[in-house]
Amino acid sequence: MGTFIVHGGKPLRGEITPQGAKNEALEVICACLLTSDKITIRNIPDINDVCKLIELLGSLGVRINRESNSTISFEAVDINLDYLQTDEFRNQSVSLRGSIMIVGPLLARFGKAFIPRPGGDKIGRRRLDTHFIGFQKLGASFEFNPDDPFFTVTAGSLTGTYLHLDEASVTGTANIIMASVLAKGRTTIYNAACEPYVQQLCKMLISMGARIDGTGSNLLKIDGVEILHGCTHTILPDMIEIGSFIGLAAMTESELTIKNVSYENLGIIPDSFRRLGIKFERIDDDIYIPGQDHYEIETFIDGSIMTIADAIWPGLTPDLLSVLLVTATQAKGAVLIHQKMFESRLFFVDKLIDMGAQIILCDPHRATVIGLDKMIRLRGTTMSSPDIRAGVALLIAALSAEGKSIIHNIEQIDRGYQNIDKRLNALGAEIRRV
Repeated sequence: MGTFIVHGGKPLRGEITPQGAKNEALEVICACLLTSDKITIRNIPDINDVCKLIELLGSLGVRINRESNSTISFEAVDINLDYLQTDEFRNQSVSLRGSIMIVGPLLARFGKAFIPRPGGDKIGRRRLDTHFIGFQKLGASFEFNPDDPFFTVTAGSLTGTYLHLDEASVTGTANIIMASVLAKGRTTIYNAACEPYVQQLCKMLISMGARIDGTGSNLLKIDGVEILHGCTHTILPDMIEIGSFIGLAAMTESELTIKNVSYENLGIIPDSFRRLGIKFERIDDDIYIPGQDHYEIETFIDGSIMTIADAIWPGLTPDLLSVLLVTATQAKGAVLIHQKMFESRLFFVDKLIDMGAQIILCDPHRATVIGLDKMIRLRGTTMSSPDIRAGVALLIAALSAEGKSIIHNIEQIDRGYQNIDKRLNALGAEIRRV
């Protein structure tokens, strides 16, 4: 198990470029299974979750050629479906929740797929019903035996239908889209997720020959085609990493420029940080954050405490609530953080309380943060990263704290953030990996 040793209290300075979006990468890499033609994907982040998925596709028989550090081509010519029922495949995919998205493409192209119960962050109940109900409505058969570690989905053919998703699941929507593009007839998906990740997947599929109408909305209409072709696709910058850098700059009183952020795809993320009082400026497609001694949380018009909550897109992504929460600990004022989606994601706040933060965990979904206006600095401590987003929030806390902090289980951070220690050290941070 890896560890970061962090000496905090050092302001950072300089420019940093966000990595490619993790969540988009998982979707578009899985989409390569829909055709035997060559697909080239650019701006792929070099992070554990993405590398594991690429390795999994290679084991399935996909030809993989790394053209550069961030550009990879895929050719799904000779797919070994028998590999899907091996213990090796189970071990590869069970630790990677994104592996669930190979099911839609395999079902569409080959008529069957097997998948063990995926892993990923332990942040609460994360059901897969949306995926499999969608496949069944398209005409697939779903088999689940509690004594068998694998889910089995088969279909002689898939036929377009009307789908009203029970939840606007991002991965569920992506999986059903990929299953639908080769189905016979029209598929209508209502209550679809419309995050930039899903929009990018749709744009890639359209460039491959798919017929999709409604990209960017929660109502998609997909007319199935017989075959898809190759393409070249570029992944967006990771909006979660961009938000993390904004919070980091405020906490450490740093002057940072975040380069090439694709600002139009950030939604309300910038305004959510402005509600905490953080000042920054958009310059072309960059975000410039000046060093700030203080920042003050807004209140509602009637003076009541600000609430920041996650919501389906174009609302605030739940992946940034951990960062917003830790950033609020050193603001002036109070805020209620409401994590609606996952019931275990806020449990990491006990570590921040140990560092001197004033936080009341109201219930599994809500925490009230009383900002200390930097009058009382966080103090270094020893802690362990429970998941990707809490892990980077704890790293931000450690970088702003007085003294030395030790963060164990940093493999969780590495799953979502590329070379984060080296990139931040280049800006003046002091992080040692052991």
